[in-house]
Amino acid sequence: MAKKQKLCVLGATGSIGLSTLDVVSQHAEKYEVFALSANHNDVQMFRLCQQYHPEIVVMVDHDAAQKLEEALHAADLPIKVMSGKESLSIISAHSSVDIVMAAIVGAAGLEANLAAARKGKKVLLANKESLVMSGQLFMEEVDRSGAVLLPIDSEHNAIFQCLPNTYRCGRTPGKEVSRILLTASGGPFRGWSSEKLSLVTPEQACAHPNWQMGSKISVDSATLMNKGLELIEACWLFSIAPEQISVHVHPESIIHSMVEYIDGSVLAQMGSPDMRIPIAYGLGWPERIASGSKALDLFSVASLNFEKPDTESFPCLRLAQEAFQAGGTACTVLNAANEVAVKSFLKGNVSFTAIPDIIEGTLSEIAVDSINSVEQVLAVDDEARRVAEQIIMKLE
Repeated sequence: MAKKQKLCVLGATGSIGLSTLDVVSQHAEKYEVFALSANHNDVQMFRLCQQYHPEIVVMVDHDAAQKLEEALHAADLPIKVMSGKESLSIISAHSSVDIVMAAIVGAAGLEANLAAARKGKKVLLANKESLVMSGQLFMEEVDRSGAVLLPIDSEHNAIFQCLPNTYRCGRTPGKEVSRILLTASGGPFRGWSSEKLSLVTPEQACAHPNWQMGSKISVDSATLMNKGLELIEACWLFSIAPEQISVHVHPESIIHSMVEYIDGSVLAQMGSPDMRIPIAYGLGWPERIASGSKALDLFSVASLNFEKPDTESFPCLRLAQEAFQAGGTACTVLNAANEVAVKSFLKGNVSFTAIPDIIEGTLSEIAVDSINSVEQVLAVDDEARRVAEQIIMKLE
């Protein structure tokens, strides 16, 4: 009998983390949960500990870690509890871990993801910000260590599936690939005017028509920043120029992305909008395992539609393209300003249409520099957050 692969899930209480554990539950003979992490949701983490019995749990929030430790002790569950952001890197690089699901949202996952890459783990990357902030550094670590990098975002996972079987992330796809067609749902406000968008509420922005996601990613999808971040991620993952990537708005979210070849063939990956499909692909690769997703019913779908993105009403996609073209630290600034702007919008402090204004203002304030170290990336991230906060204060 094959040895079980030990799994570390970073961001276990989020939607990707929970979907990952759901897939793992269907294949208990193949996978064993070694470590889980969360920010502050100790109640949900306690439930996961009861179900999966990990050896180590990390709660970034110290108070949450203490509460969890007390609950586990009372339940007579001998699970080690660690706290603090630095502990994330410890579990992701742990010698017992075979697979790391990198599902922490935003910049918070960068150092732990890099630690996993340095140790040559099989990294299932659901955190696009790691590549947006420090794509060159991250891909260099993957290349140096021989880590297996598999994209979990549905679009990038689809692209990976449509490339030749011998393809590995970070390599140039070859002359036979002419274009990547990156699909986007268009979010809940597709076709809305700028005037109407200015009245959007956080509740509306978080109500995605096709996907069940966290609040930050849902807002990014609504502004099209999510697609901008994915475009940057695709450039690094597939070593391809941005002009070879064409964004196609596809409201049904059935075709998750496509690859066009020089002979005119276009290969598409299709499936129900269920994140367990790319998660199962990543866990099982190079084999396929069941995901638990329902079969795609094309008769029910009936039609597939495509249109060009509206970058006038949704300028975040354009800002992301411009940041990648600028190179260096520009994408780090873009990501940090976006996180701050989205957080402020979710609190009701700024309007939906102020988000791209805050990002553009922050980009104009900070000079672009070449990236040389993780420490530099984190310093630029801090600076961009301060500048974004200052811009928001003037808007309030």
